[in-house]
Amino acid sequence: MCGIVGYIGKREIKSRLIEGLRELEYRGYDSAGIAVMLDGRIESFKAVGKLSNLEEKTKDFATNGSGIGIGHTRWATHGKPTELNAHPHMGEYSYVVHNGIIENYREIKEMLEERGVTFLSQTDTEVIVHLFEIEAECRDDLFEAFKATIDQLDGAYAVLLITQKAPGTIFFARKGSPMIIGRSGSGEIFFASSDAPLIGEADEAAYMEDGTVGFVTSETLYTEPEPLSFVPLQGDKMTAQKGGFRFFMEKEIYEQYEVMSDTMIGRVLDEDIVFEEIDDEFVDGITRIKICACGTSYHAALTASYLFERLSKIPVNVEIASEFRYKEPLLTDDTLFIVISQSGETADTLEALRMAKEAGLKTLAVCNVDNSSIVRMADATILTRAGIEKGVASTKAFATQVMVLWMLSLYFAKRRRSMEREAIKDELRFMSYVPKVLQKSLEVHEKCKRLSKRYLHGHGFFFIGRDIFYPLALEGALKLKEISYLHAEGYPAGEMKHGPIALADAELFTIALMPKTLLYDKTKSNVEELSARDSTILSISPEMFDLADDFILTHPHKHPMLEFFEMMIVEQLLSMEIAVRLGNDVDMPRNLAKSVTVE
Repeated sequence: MCGIVGYIGKREIKSRLIEGLRELEYRGYDSAGIAVMLDGRIESFKAVGKLSNLEEKTKDFATNGSGIGIGHTRWATHGKPTELNAHPHMGEYSYVVHNGIIENYREIKEMLEERGVTFLSQTDTEVIVHLFEIEAECRDDLFEAFKATIDQLDGAYAVLLITQKAPGTIFFARKGSPMIIGRSGSGEIFFASSDAPLIGEADEAAYMEDGTVGFVTSETLYTEPEPLSFVPLQGDKMTAQKGGFRFFMEKEIYEQYEVMSDTMIGRVLDEDIVFEEIDDEFVDGITRIKICACGTSYHAALTASYLFERLSKIPVNVEIASEFRYKEPLLTDDTLFIVISQSGETADTLEALRMAKEAGLKTLAVCNVDNSSIVRMADATILTRAGIEKGVASTKAFATQVMVLWMLSLYFAKRRRSMEREAIKDELRFMSYVPKVLQKSLEVHEKCKRLSKRYLHGHGFFFIGRDIFYPLALEGALKLKEISYLHAEGYPAGEMKHGPIALADAELFTIALMPKTLLYDKTKSNVEELSARDSTILSISPEMFDLADDFILTHPHKHPMLEFFEMMIVEQLLSMEIAVRLGNDVDMPRNLAKSVTVE
């Protein structure tokens, strides 16, 4: 959510900033802007909408020689998506970009207005630059003025500030919102909200901790409370490109069988499940599990609750992070607290994790991004190894989250002796089939493309399933909502008759998940009830269903999780193809952001 870039160097600054912002488009945004300082003078450009609009505005602007610049893609929180509300925000002689939320901005704004400051925007960010200039008038040292400014801010922020009083300097601070600084062998300095803009540009990077504040010039890097620690920057810029696919989402759906193998390497053995990230003593004394997550990660958590209770014989409670924060939860020290987040920066999940740690619980993160805030805060972390996911609607991150949780449920089963050795070996054998299942599942893509034209209208979709296929139904409905903007709901198949079936008619589309390995006859009965009320039925199953209006045949399997992953692919492809036919931006759906770093 929102993206920051910064640059110090001799190359053309505008291009560096805009290319960096392009690498952050996956985070979601509704406006963008840059500020460039050259020869002590700052030029600023802002535009609503896509980066192409900003490029058009800056087509006649170019730099030559050493200089500095900052840039930002904004996802509106305070104030509508307008040019005035876009970043960078300016004072009399300074500019600032900011991710996060300043919770006490109203109080600061009132104080500044009483001192004669005039505000141009509706944002919380603008208070930062005006507050800095007030502090700068009282001090000879601009870094002290910047620190005094940051000390007065409550909330979450990643801040870059430039000022004409220090023409070659970028001031920066980080609390609760990610920011990385990179440097190249030629002396260039880069700032970004994630690794993506740094790959191929910087040779090494430092991941700032909460509370970091500092400044940088072409000659000097200074931070408090302690120096930054740089590590080599791994990765290839091609991993962040579409690779011949129409959309990042499509590419990431097709990558799932490969990243699933990465997720399993070194962990799924022939006769054992191993997590080097967890000490043997880590699970001692644990008698229950609480899992906390948001959105797609919440659906992975619900899936895990079935697996843990079935395989590990341990009670599991699943919480929506945004609700958990305010319900005054009862937390006991025999509970393992698991949080799930693709980005590792999800604000509600991060706060839930903080609450669990303050209560003294053991905490475990399932995350895709190393060095993220959640990873650094949790006692232990299992990385999903999904790689960069640029599509806002999560695909491969969800798949790898579910796989990690399935593996973790087996790990607990082994430790708790809730399964016989041979049963664990069988489970591991089926687990090893998943990458091939995912690869073979892609064969239905053309069928999904052809069927999609029949599901563009109507008054809504029901995705229904039982057991682990209920959270998969929720996930299928979410995918369709996110990128097609059509109304969709996920329901337990057995719950339809308790109210929702009142909506059934020919314009209601039912996507029925009908696995043969789990409660097939029960689900079939529920689908028949909907068919009798004239609902249009799309059956996803390895067996033909004579009452279905349409069907997508999946492969026969001997384990529910293999059917789960194949049906997951079908849902993703179908949702994508419906969205494509509707002419929507598949990778960056409206109103959504990839990394949700605000409440």
